[in-house]
Amino acid sequence: MFSGIIEEYATVTAISRDRDNIDLTLKCSFVGELKIDQSVAHNGVCLTVVRNNGEEYVVTAMKETLERSNLGDLKVGDRVNVERSMMMNGRLDGHIVQGHVDQTATCTAIDDANGSKYFTFHYEYDREKARHGYFTVDKGSVTVNGVSLTVCNPTKDSFQVAIIPYTFEHTNFHDIEVGTKVNIEFDILGKYIARLKEVE
Repeated sequence: MFSGIIEEYATVTAISRDRDNIDLTLKCSFVGELKIDQSVAHNGVCLTVVRNNGEEYVVTAMKETLERSNLGDLKVGDRVNVERSMMMNGRLDGHIVQGHVDQTATCTAIDDANGSKYFTFHYEYDREKARHGYFTVDKGSVTVNGVSLTVCNPTKDSFQVAIIPYTFEHTNFHDIEVGTKVNIEFDILGKYIARLKEVE
């Protein structure tokens, strides 16, 4: 489980394919602290550390993960938001994030907010998925590339988020442009509420 509070971004140093899987080699400041089998969120996707030489580490993304996320689009040199799993005695500064990306969204607008920025994202609307909690609500939570954010101005297939300068500088939001594909995870609380309504 994660909180959506990004620790830093890691840099992709190598990519290799093994049948339908992709192995990503990355570098970040806490490589030396990572252990094999440890979970780390990459742009919001929970992946397991499979190798670590002390300077770089490797994670594997399987076919379903690649189909639901933007990890298959990564190139060497790209920056990826990373967060280690929560410690049980830590503060939940963001919201409950599972690291199970639901789908991708595309940035359709970036607007100045007098120091901060509003990013608008559009995602493919599916009525059946929406019945199961795959939607956003005003002032609710959403995860974008692993970042816990508050929803503004939602529609059935889009939403905005406000990005303060600190978040812009310390995550890969500064790499997002109009047309960029991002990973989104809808709020797990909304999914549970939708499921409860189904079984009533």
